[in-house]
Amino acid sequence: MTSQAATATTGTMHIGELAEKTGLSLRTIRHYDEIGLLKASGRTEGGFRLYTQEDHSRLILIRRMKPLGFSLEEMMALLKIIDTLQGGVAGSDNPDVRAELDTFIAQAVERRQKLQDQLGMADEFLEVLRTQ
Repeated sequence: MTSQAATATTGTMHIGELAEKTGLSLRTIRHYDEIGLLKASGRTEGGFRLYTQEDHSRLILIRRMKPLGFSLEEMMALLKIIDTLQGGVAGSDNPDVRAELDTFIAQAVERRQKLQDQLGMADEFLEVLRTQ
């Protein structure tokens, strides 16, 4: 069975396909793997990384955090909170975990507002240029 056929039957994808689907570079995905932000779900016999649909969804979530200016450390902390809440991990019923998530939500709202304000200024600038 070819590697491509094997990934089709197992529902996994190679890093190149994941990069294509997410718009992120191979280097970025490898870096995320190296620092523990996104671990490959498996490897082929040849050592190539394999990713699942869950990995794809996680990477999309990471990509959505980037424009809001979250650091890699903040992303890791948030993903740990999400894993705890979604996975039924010990502590998922801990109010402190939910409070940490609420803090991230508040930060995301604030950062989104800053981006929206910047877009407003950019629109004003474009209007000035267009009236010249």
